[in-house]
Amino acid sequence: MPFVVTDSCILCKYTSCVDVCPMNCFREGPNFLVIAPDECIDCSLCVSECPVNAIYGEAELPAEQRHFIQLNAELAARADWKPITRSTAPLPEHERWRAISDKLAFLDGV
Repeated sequence: MPFVVTDSCILCKYTSCVDVCPMNCFREGPNFLVIAPDECIDCSLCVSECPVNAIYGEAELPAEQRHFIQLNAELAARADWKPITRSTAPLPEHERWRAISDKLAFLDGV
């Protein structure tokens, strides 16, 4: 089962996870990253790289975050969500948003 990026990434977009991904399966939107499920090899290297614990294996995904399975798949398939293979700086207000939950309403580019 592939890994899934969840709510905690929205408005933070830390990208250290992309540096360790051997398959380059991350896609980037304006304020969120997703994992292309058909490209993920379940290596789990990205999980420990995320400073806000936004990445889960599907089997470990909390019930209230399960909708992110479909959201990752849909956004990863969009042509305007491009692959990201090197880390970049987090979003300017990442420190403000890192401890806030339920940020789906703030997701840009959907």
